Order: sequence, then C-alpha cells, then structure tokens
Amino acid sequence: MKYSVSLLCLAFVGSAMAATTYTDKYDKVDLDALMRNERLFKNYVNCLLDKGACRPDGLELKNVLPDALKTDCQKCTDAQKEGTKKIIRHLIKNKRDWWNELEAKYDPKKVYVTKYSSELRSEGIVL
Repeated sequence: MKYSVSLLCLAFVGSAMAATTYTDKYDKVDLDALMRNERLFKNYVNCLLDKGACRPDGLELKNVLPDALKTDCQKCTDAQKEGTKKIIRHLIKNKRDWWNELEAKYDPKKVYVTKYSSELRSEGIVL
C-alpha cells in the first residue's frame, strides 16, 4: 500500500530496516486489541510524535519511517501493508486528532496524501 502514513502501522508492528524487507517479527501483533487499548495505542502515537518514550518496536518504526515514506513502503511485508490500511482507517474514523498530528509531522506538505488520494478514496478513506 502506498499511503502517506503507510508506515504508521509499522509503529504497531515494529518494523526495522532489512536488505529487502523490514523485519516481520511483529507482523502477528493483534492490531484490533491494540486499537482497543487506547493507552497503549496513544503511547505509540506519542513515540512517533516525539511526545513520549518509545518501546523498542516503536523506536524501530521511527528509524524506518522516512525510508518507507520515500520508497512507497516497498520493503513492507504484505501483513504490514494490510495492517497499515486497518490502522489508517481507524485513525481517520476514530482518532482524527492523532491522525492530523501524525500527518503534520510526517507529511507536512501533503505530498503523500495528495499522491494517494484516489487510492485512499477507493479504500473508503476520506480525508
């Protein structure tokens, strides 16, 4: 998936850089449980926003996020891409303030959102 915050999900699956793909060691994380746990979910968001401490998986994401955005998540696993869709939908529909903060930090010029606006709409995601 090629979303402007396609790597946001990786905060929750904790990817790290590898030669051809990011690590898959967090691909089986229960994202539904994570999204239901607002305290834990907010900790990951705060990590990405430099507003709080980072767990090791969150720190890995912060390190790969710029690369992933620049390369359209080419090193993401299929599970990470699908998880990204789930997290993005949840943020936009239920945690819009968090989404807006993340977007402001990681896509301030709206390059990625603009680039993938049609794809986002086709996924039922309206910005």
